[in-house]
Amino acid sequence: MKKGKLYGIGVGPGDSGLMTVKAVRLVKEADLIITPKTEKKEGSVAWNIAAPYIPETAEVLPMVFPMVTDPSVLKAQWKENAALIAEKLDEGKNVVFLTLGDPMLYSTYMYIFHAFEGSGYDIETIPGIPAFLAIASYLNMPVAEWEETAVILPATADPEKIDKVLSVADHAVIMKVYKSWPFIQKMLRKHGMIHSSVMISRAGLPDEIVLRDLDQVPADYKPNYLSTILARRDRES
Repeated sequence: MKKGKLYGIGVGPGDSGLMTVKAVRLVKEADLIITPKTEKKEGSVAWNIAAPYIPETAEVLPMVFPMVTDPSVLKAQWKENAALIAEKLDEGKNVVFLTLGDPMLYSTYMYIFHAFEGSGYDIETIPGIPAFLAIASYLNMPVAEWEETAVILPATADPEKIDKVLSVADHAVIMKVYKSWPFIQKMLRKHGMIHSSVMISRAGLPDEIVLRDLDQVPADYKPNYLSTILARRDRES
């Protein structure tokens, strides 16, 4: 039996209308659609975005990717998920794995991509619009222009590294802010970016939150997991 093909599809930041034509076509044609989520009891944001294009007859398989730091727990879950996907591919099914934003930028899909990389299975990755680019367009806030420098940082990175990078960057995209907001706020103040930065949570979704004056946001504020900051140097600095 011919093995199926694995598609990693970026569904974009939240607005279903921002999915690409190719992504929509593959979702409609898939034998199996995998919807990642962080906990068994929660729904899948990626599924909600792609839902308008998923046929009622489609086979949908929710798959948990836990947000924990224990390497042994993570590896065990990734191995279990990859084995289940391989089983479906061996059955000849074409499998679509939905992921937020772009599959190649801090996405859940990367765990599956690396598991199947070089394995002999046919894999195709379909790009999606990253949240920070959708946010930039929504706010009419350029990520960078002319000779300006721009960096992409996970707020979970080493604090010393974040400090050094922000000291030289003209613009910064700071992702995964939810657990590191007090430190990030401190760094934005230190490097003269606090007044010209914007934080958006759940961009493009009905409960979207836009915070513009980040200097006034309390240090104990708890951003949503899907929170991104677009930072740039204050004009007066």
